[in-house]
Amino acid sequence: MVKEEKIKKVEELADSLNKHRVIGILNMYKTPASALQKIRSMLRDKAIIKICKKSRMLFALEKVGKNDLKKYVKDYPGMILTDMDPFKFYLFLQRNKTPVFAKAGDISERDIEIKAGPTDLMPGPAISTLSKVKIPAKVEGGKIAIMRDKIVCKAGDKITEDIAAVLQLLKIKPMEITLNVVVVSEDGTIYESEQLYIDEKKLFEDLSKAVQYGFNLSIESGWITEQNINLLIAKAFLNAKQVGLEAGIIEPEVVEGLLSKGEAEAEALKEKVD
Repeated sequence: MVKEEKIKKVEELADSLNKHRVIGILNMYKTPASALQKIRSMLRDKAIIKICKKSRMLFALEKVGKNDLKKYVKDYPGMILTDMDPFKFYLFLQRNKTPVFAKAGDISERDIEIKAGPTDLMPGPAISTLSKVKIPAKVEGGKIAIMRDKIVCKAGDKITEDIAAVLQLLKIKPMEITLNVVVVSEDGTIYESEQLYIDEKKLFEDLSKAVQYGFNLSIESGWITEQNINLLIAKAFLNAKQVGLEAGIIEPEVVEGLLSKGEAEAEALKEKVD
């Protein structure tokens, strides 16, 4: 009976794998249950997260012919199934990280600052907890108040037990967490997490430069496009006007320039005669 139940679970998982175009392997190590619940809610109608035994995943992957993914099923694995474009899906995860409390040993990605002002903390042991990380505090109106802004951890530094305790006490969640995607398979093509990451700022800057370089090249080469036609006409007009000035051709668009040129030459000649 137990064996039949296991076989049924593997078949159900394999059936789910066959229903989705994109299969992702996750590493669930140190993913808090509360954060996972929020992520599941966020991904509703976009993706399905499957958490099960490693052996079941391996059997299901083999059953659907995804043996190339088996080597990525390690440690505390999970699966995510979706029909979204893998790059858009990964970007969605990065944009929608879940804030969580810091734990001792975490590395802060930014400066963690405690702002001055009142808190909901009652006087007592909390004062001692705050003093351990040198946060200036006093009692105001029966509650603890922070006297000055204080950076308790700089970006790149390790969070200590005392800092983690203070942040928990003040209900500050400085860390952000999302699913740790190890690899994604789309119709047989495998992308590791490093390949899925897109630096949006750099991408926008690179695209802007490429557009500008392409536009400049089209102007210099005289390649007519919908985007540069007005500028090319203006450039051609200015070039023709310059030729008219140099050749002394009398045309309505050139007359004013010829008069100015003649006046300047006359003034120069007058100075020489004087």
